[in-house]
Amino acid sequence: MKTIVSGARPSGRLHLGNYIGALQSWLKLQDQYLCYYFIADWHALTTGYAESGEIGENSREMLIDWLSCGLDPEKAVLFRQSRVKEHAELFLLLGMITPISWLERCPTFKEQLRELEGKEIHNYGFLGYPLLQAADILAYRADAVPVGEDQLPHLEITRDTARRFNHLYGKILPEPEALLGRYPLLPGIDGRKMSKSYANDIALSDPPETIREKVNRMITDPQRVKRKDPGRPEVCTVFKFHEIFNTAEIPRIQTACRSAEIGCVQCKELLARKLIEVMAPLHEKRRSLEEKPAYLEEVLAGGEERAAKEARATLQVVRGAMGL
Repeated sequence: MKTIVSGARPSGRLHLGNYIGALQSWLKLQDQYLCYYFIADWHALTTGYAESGEIGENSREMLIDWLSCGLDPEKAVLFRQSRVKEHAELFLLLGMITPISWLERCPTFKEQLRELEGKEIHNYGFLGYPLLQAADILAYRADAVPVGEDQLPHLEITRDTARRFNHLYGKILPEPEALLGRYPLLPGIDGRKMSKSYANDIALSDPPETIREKVNRMITDPQRVKRKDPGRPEVCTVFKFHEIFNTAEIPRIQTACRSAEIGCVQCKELLARKLIEVMAPLHEKRRSLEEKPAYLEEVLAGGEERAAKEARATLQVVRGAMGL
């Protein structure tokens, strides 16, 4: 069975955008690969070092969401990045051979400097995080990494680093392939990209009343002023949700919207009911997990033991190759 590695920063409870993007892909992959899925708590420090007090609780919430959605610790290795110290050692060793120019040219580095303008992130950790990602992946000698197209430059740094290491010390580290996925883009309730930082998300843990309230605030066709006005589904945020979560009803909703047979209030109520139905099993699983803190720690401890064993084997080979 081939190996894949992926991780996510612990930013707290996940939202529907996370679910239909990375998480649904991870669920399928855990049946096909040996999967290492990690909570990237060190990565969280690269831009959030001043808010580090939230990392522990955010990690717990992320794990609960992972398990609620169906990630299975019997199939996938779930662990905290910071509990497997070999990630840090490999990051250090790879840093000895990685040109600074590789990190400075990373498109995401430049983009985040612009997006987070005014925040003090001109630090070594932020510059070096693509190399820490490379260490995360290469510690398990991964065959592939599930990524979206926007993440390909990061993976290319990993591949370049493995290639340079192998050129210097012999063929030891595989160059992981991209496992490209076409992730549906789910907008937030205001039409922008769904993000907690925009306060426009629907969390996987939101109760039914909150889901209904957020759906009621969704942006619809701005030209549909009156109930009798025909609508344009292609510009409506509510319809984009229907396309993903209510596919069987799409033809009927589309026709009814264009003919003004249903209004925006009715359309939102249909969506709210569907989202509540979809998320009900997740909520039930979450409630059960919240009452089992010992089990949550057991899942992570078991995953960290398995991850550390594999990472130690890689580091033993790497150290030997480098003459250490």
